[in-house]
Amino acid sequence: MDLNGSSEREFWAEVSRRPGLFVSRPSFTSLTAYLNGYDAHAYRHGGSELDGWYDWLVARRGRECNHAWNGVVRHIALPEGWEVWELTPDQDRRVMEVFFELLDEFLAEQEQSRPDRRP
Repeated sequence: MDLNGSSEREFWAEVSRRPGLFVSRPSFTSLTAYLNGYDAHAYRHGGSELDGWYDWLVARRGRECNHAWNGVVRHIALPEGWEVWELTPDQDRRVMEVFFELLDEFLAEQEQSRPDRRP
C-alpha cells in the first residue's frame, strides 16, 4: 500500500494492522505518542484530520472527564475502570483495539462530512 497517497482512514487502518512498523513496541502508550506527533505535524503543515477528535470521544462516551483524549479512550474501552495508569497486557490489547475502532469510526464520519478532502 502506498501510504503517501492513502486517505487518513486508510493510513490508520494500516497502522492498526501492523503497529510494530510504526512504533517500537506496540502499546496504547506508544500509539498515543505516535498519534499526538502525527497530529502536531499535520496541524503545522496545513491542518489536521483529527480536529474534533476529543469532543467526538466525549460525546461518544456521554460525559466529560479530566483526561486528555487517551484517557477518554480508556474509559470507553475499560468501563469498569483501571487501577493504575500502566495497563495490564490484556487491558492494553483491549484499549488498542477500541482505539482503532473509534478512530476509524471518527475518520469515516470526517470523510462523509468533508467531501472536499482527499478520499
